Amino acid sequence: MVERSDRAPLLDWEEVPSAEKPEGEAPATGNSSPSGCSSPAFGWSSGPGGPTPTKSVSNTDGCSAPPATSSDPVGKDEALHPDTEEHLSDSESMMVPLEDRMVKWEEKDQIVSVFVVTFNTRSGNMLEWCLPNDMDLDGVEFKAIASGSHRVTTDFIYFRKGSFFGLACFANMPVESTVERGARMKSVGILSLSYTLLYRYMSFLEHQVRLQLQSPGHYSPLEAFYEDKRALLPPLQSTTALLLYYLYAPLCLDQITHPAGCMSQFIRFFGEQIMVLWKLALLRRRILIFSPPPVGVVCYRVYCCCCLANISIPGIGVAVPEFRPFFYVNVADISALEKELSYVACTTEKIFEEKKDLYDVYVDNQNVKTNRDGLKPLLRLSTADREKYRKLTEQRQMLLYSQEENGDCVSSEEDLFILFFLEQNNRIFQTLSEVAGSSDPTLTPESVRAMGLDPHGDRLFLLHLLEIYGYDSLLVSEQLCCS
Repeated sequence: MVERSDRAPLLDWEEVPSAEKPEGEAPATGNSSPSGCSSPAFGWSSGPGGPTPTKSVSNTDGCSAPPATSSDPVGKDEALHPDTEEHLSDSESMMVPLEDRMVKWEEKDQIVSVFVVTFNTRSGNMLEWCLPNDMDLDGVEFKAIASGSHRVTTDFIYFRKGSFFGLACFANMPVESTVERGARMKSVGILSLSYTLLYRYMSFLEHQVRLQLQSPGHYSPLEAFYEDKRALLPPLQSTTALLLYYLYAPLCLDQITHPAGCMSQFIRFFGEQIMVLWKLALLRRRILIFSPPPVGVVCYRVYCCCCLANISIPGIGVAVPEFRPFFYVNVADISALEKELSYVACTTEKIFEEKKDLYDVYVDNQNVKTNRDGLKPLLRLSTADREKYRKLTEQRQMLLYSQEENGDCVSSEEDLFILFFLEQNNRIFQTLSEVAGSSDPTLTPESVRAMGLDPHGDRLFLLHLLEIYGYDSLLVSEQLCCS
């Protein structure tokens, strides 16, 4: 049957397997293309070492479809199948273009583990089952069931586990059992090398957690899923090429798919405050977002924050800390966060607010605050901020009108929002590069306006930007403080 998930309100319509489907049949994976129009957006990919390139294909109606996966047929013109490549000699392997080999590998499903977590009334959260059996899943039971989840019936959680990214779907079902204290709570999750395609398995995980609640201990659909989707790592002889690829990849702007509507909901939720978050993301600050459960939509806000900092000019930002998404974090992640110079994460644990050394910016609902004196002026909107937000709102209204009047399904709000900030970021750094390369490397009020900034209201932001991105040779005109 076809249904829209009530726990994933940002997803397009997807095919969801029926609960009455016999166990012998192969499980659906949620890989079917959405029936609505959606486009891949520019965003941060997170394969090991750098961005993950993906390819999108156009449907006949002009809408962009998600990148192909291992379940998609491979044409003759596509790159070699990894099974074939594994048998190539070193010389034969190097004859295959690096880009073709790496894109083909990245298009493969990258599931490294599947697991079931349960809540035990005596022991708390417990790992019930997993594949592979030797996978290090220590602590995943506290990520897959967020703190406070007992107050909601269903939820989904994105998280990081070491170098992997995870997605888990949680459900809470009332039962007539004194041992379980009237409630049975489980979560079914997966780990992957990248977070950019995890949402495509949302429907499958939601269905499986319902089955686990109704019939605990039946893992055959999860076993079949893992065998079908487990990661196919690159062959050994490609290790050097893989390292070279990831050194080059961060210089490229890649396209990834994302849950439909997450960026538009993100901006509608924060309103003008989106301009404050944009500046903080560009400055690579440590941003922690608090929200009580459900935490799924808040995980999308983490992803969207990363998208605000996109820059497509080669070489820009290579030397600054990577703006890393941690998604959901709990007290077990404190030691990891202490080591991070730049990140964005979300939590349901209020105790984090007291850990002021762990973050630069704390976001509670639409309230953005900081204890760093040097950042407090950045929380005030400048004239240029309000003007940019007005333009963004106007562009959105024009797009919605075009979609309604002309049936435009090629353009999307996601593309509009993400490209808006991408172009703004490129404009800033293009101007900075031009001024730095000129005979008089001085930032004047005119050059600051050329970046789309306010010479007076954005002066502190600009000084932070120059320091973080290493524009030491640039001089700031004294007129910026009084223009």
